[in-house]
Amino acid sequence: MFVGLANELDVETLRTVAVQVASQAADLARTVRDEAVTDGTVDTKSAETDVVTAGDRAAERLVRERLAELRPGEGVLGEEEGGEHALDGLRWVVDPIDGTVNYLYGFPWYAVSLAAQVDGRSVAGAVVEPASGRVWSAALGHGAYLGDRRLRVSGAERLDLALIGTGFAYKVERRREQAATVGKLLAEVRDIRRSGSAALDLCAVAAGWLDGYYERGLNRWDWAAGALIAAEAGAELRLPFPDTDDGLGDGTILCVTPGIGTALKDALRRSGGA
Repeated sequence: MFVGLANELDVETLRTVAVQVASQAADLARTVRDEAVTDGTVDTKSAETDVVTAGDRAAERLVRERLAELRPGEGVLGEEEGGEHALDGLRWVVDPIDGTVNYLYGFPWYAVSLAAQVDGRSVAGAVVEPASGRVWSAALGHGAYLGDRRLRVSGAERLDLALIGTGFAYKVERRREQAATVGKLLAEVRDIRRSGSAALDLCAVAAGWLDGYYERGLNRWDWAAGALIAAEAGAELRLPFPDTDDGLGDGTILCVTPGIGTALKDALRRSGGA
């Protein structure tokens, strides 16, 4: 079904909608931040370190309202308000603020992520940074862009000279496992970065700012837009639902420039998986 429906859709129109709506949500998130993080409406989810603010909720409400106007009748799955979980057909996937802890602290590496998916596969998407105003976007088969600049992954060919991004879970037990992996992987790469926003890490691979990125335990809204942007920039992708067991662990996403793809996978296996 994916190929047939995807071919019938105007993915560039979907990209335009994603950019428009995500940009409006980013403006809202930025303007309400001070009130959103100081008025006592900071709650927690899976752990005390996993926060959600009034800004997250307001941004998602705006996205849903705008999509209802621009794309009536299409399903929406969001981090804060849930929604349609069935993969069939066209559905929008929104993370109203990816990097909420950064948002809470005023660290300017957070973003609004919005993607259109068909049968569970992204066909258009945008990632917008409220603090900087940068707009990342892509449409299936039409390339990836930062503003008007077309993106291309780095030409890295040596893992020992590669800069790799990752992220950590909120639960202590998983963090210990991930820290052990990082400790081993550090000996095989140039360095490792942990920014706190999966969507922006994926965009960083697309721009060549990172040579690769991996993380375990992401939700669909974390990667739906960023993974498409990276893929359209030439990255190799391993999404969190692989058909075969490759030793990287269930729920692991891997996004890497092709020149070091095999080497990074091998290094992660030696390090105990993501």
